[in-house]
Amino acid sequence: MHSTDRRWKQLGDLLVNYSVEVKPGERVMIAMTELEAYPLVQAVYESVIKAGAFPQVQLLSETLRRSVLKYGNEDQLCWVPQIEAYGMEWADVYFGLRGAHNLHEHWDIPADRLSTNQTAMGKVSSLRWEKTRWCLVRVPGAALAQQAETDFVTLTDMFFNACLIDWKAESAKWRRWADRLNNAVEIRIVGEGTDLRFSVEGRRWIVGDGKVNMPDGEIYTSPVIETVEGQIYFEFPGVLGGRLMYEIHLQWKRGQLVEARSSSNQDFLQAIVKTDPGASLIGEFGIGTNSRLTLFCKDILLDEKIGGTVHIALGRAYPESGGTSSSSLHWDIIKDLRRSGTVYADGKPILQNGIFLM
Repeated sequence: MHSTDRRWKQLGDLLVNYSVEVKPGERVMIAMTELEAYPLVQAVYESVIKAGAFPQVQLLSETLRRSVLKYGNEDQLCWVPQIEAYGMEWADVYFGLRGAHNLHEHWDIPADRLSTNQTAMGKVSSLRWEKTRWCLVRVPGAALAQQAETDFVTLTDMFFNACLIDWKAESAKWRRWADRLNNAVEIRIVGEGTDLRFSVEGRRWIVGDGKVNMPDGEIYTSPVIETVEGQIYFEFPGVLGGRLMYEIHLQWKRGQLVEARSSSNQDFLQAIVKTDPGASLIGEFGIGTNSRLTLFCKDILLDEKIGGTVHIALGRAYPESGGTSSSSLHWDIIKDLRRSGTVYADGKPILQNGIFLM
């Protein structure tokens, strides 16, 4: 499954020519996170050169970040890496090609240190989001297979099957669903430990069709904040900064978070929702639409796209959907409705037990 696998080349071409449509003369930042992302970095780099653009590669790693978290002083923990931040100003296009890392890499780091550094990192991702055309990919490897509790070949095949699809046809179908939801006023999610409702009146539903993530597959919007009412329970653990928070239960009244608990890393969960004033608000509600993604990998980039799941994001909303909340946080947490649960739009079921009814 190394760089000799022809599917890497196919994927590199897809990312450069379909996802971000690199043009001659553009400046392209390729951020390679972990060494296992190299086969895709190589494929993307070659495609960028063929497109007549100027690629620059940077290496990032969670094991390097561990040194900052473990030994860094307060200034170092709060430091926004300057070259990385400048890279967002320099680049027209940004690829985040991210290999997975050991989720327990930061097992002994106190929650307050982790959340301080997470806030600094959030500033870099805000710049990326504001200044560049970007696409993020979680590259399969041994660590991700372990996280997904499967073998490397099964994981890699699922990944490529979910990436190398007829994007035009799938995108057209998902757009029809989004157009229908653009007329909806209220969304209600009912499932295990869950009854959450909010207005989406005047909001726009956006289709994730391989332009900013790969693999992709979601339709999403931003709730009207003050209308969020009820509670939601997550079967899957929430993952952030290498921490797993199991059995998360969140509750809102009139848009304000009134309860947040989990059965693990509760202190980190509390620190996250207090990151800044927008961090406890729902910035996004999304529905996963990619039926070729089936395994929960404990990785947001893949898991939020699983067909038949839904997710909410705490923190920053997408202005293009009409959302208003701002935060350095944008944290998606996934709820699995494939076994039981229903999403209603204006009282009519649109997703039931993982089956789309649109």
